[in-house]
Amino acid sequence: MTLTILFPVLNEHLRLEKGIDTCVKYIRENIDIPVSLVIVDNGSDDDTPDIAKMLEEKYSEVTYRRIDERGVGIAFKTGVEECTTDVVGYMDIDLSTDLKYLGDTIDIFEKDPDVQYVNGSRFSPDSDTKGRKWYRKITSAGLVFILKHHLKMKATDALCGFTFLRTGSAKELIKECSDDHGWFYTVELLLRAERKGLSIIDMPVEWVEDYNTTVNVFKTIKNYLKQISKLKKTFREEDKNAKKN
Repeated sequence: MTLTILFPVLNEHLRLEKGIDTCVKYIRENIDIPVSLVIVDNGSDDDTPDIAKMLEEKYSEVTYRRIDERGVGIAFKTGVEECTTDVVGYMDIDLSTDLKYLGDTIDIFEKDPDVQYVNGSRFSPDSDTKGRKWYRKITSAGLVFILKHHLKMKATDALCGFTFLRTGSAKELIKECSDDHGWFYTVELLLRAERKGLSIIDMPVEWVEDYNTTVNVFKTIKNYLKQISKLKKTFREEDKNAKKN
């Protein structure tokens, strides 16, 4: 089996080198399959590109890919479209999810050919989340509640920043997803995988808050609510058309 890990980054000069150094060290010491790390820079205007190019030269496992459009969604989509390995996924560059779950994920895909999707979860009863700010706990829990209530999400989390799929399934799902370029793209990906009946593992993880996050929480929430309403309408129309056919 071969694996590609996508790292969508935007102005991540404070965390990029440490994140890649840590990931490469873990892979070389613990993983026995070929792993490619792709830094997908979606529009950085700081020195992130210079650091990424340095890391590309430093490590054979690392590739730097630059796109001019901003957003995790477009970064993930681009990475999947260009992926040639058996499994593809993305991780946050802060490595909030303990890297030991990377090894666990590989084991799952190798042992069970039916599994198509591994979804990291901070909110499973068996998860261990540390350092979470109170307001981010509330907003994350609220988002999960809304997704379950309005879009029938079965998973316990949708935005852990640790997601892996068999590449064939990933490519099929992105053909169906909307043109949203932000974080919500990965939420839609999970919901569409559930609607298609794919075999999904909801994996409890150990997760630590990164206080240097560049995410604008309130802007993100506003976008989520807008996209949830839009996607609910889209799913309703798709279901109506499916019944007619």
